[in-house]
Amino acid sequence: MDIADIRSKSLQELDETLVKLRKEFVNLAFQRKLGQCSNVSRFGLIRKNIARILTVLNERRRKKKDV
Repeated sequence: MDIADIRSKSLQELDETLVKLRKEFVNLAFQRKLGQCSNVSRFGLIRKNIARILTVLNERRRKKKDV
């Protein structure tokens, strides 16, 4: 997911995506603890996507506040 895709989504879509990514991250962490996680590189991708979404959400909230 790149930043252009994230910026084109509505607030509701971003919130839903954020919840989905966080659940996936927790599931991967649980799998890693059990030794069942085969794709460790997915952790970094999920964390980066969560950070991107949070950045866009914060930008929109600040912009809304200034107006």
